[in-house]
Amino acid sequence: MVCGKLEIDILNSFWNMTENNEDRDISIQDIVDDLSASGVERAYTTIKTVMDRLTVKSVLVRYKVGKKFFYKAAMSKEEMAMDAVRTVSEQFFGGSYSEMIRFIEKSAQDILV
Repeated sequence: MVCGKLEIDILNSFWNMTENNEDRDISIQDIVDDLSASGVERAYTTIKTVMDRLTVKSVLVRYKVGKKFFYKAAMSKEEMAMDAVRTVSEQFFGGSYSEMIRFIEKSAQDILV
């Protein structure tokens, strides 16, 4: 699955905040505050909408404690990265990882020149 920039920003916040404690409860406000500290200013409602979409995509899991909703990442950063690599390979290189790697190597050479 390929995600948009704000989705990735939100997921990176999750992964950073839960790096030392996978069981940490993360609220929408936690994400808003973390993104704001990183220079990403978005309205609470925008973050909520994107987090709800990530829940529909099964990337986040939403649960309720008392009257408040919390979220957890359903996939690790590594799992998401592998999924993105698989998607790019399938969409652009017919599923051939070797063709994709050759492309990346050639692109890197072109960029470095």
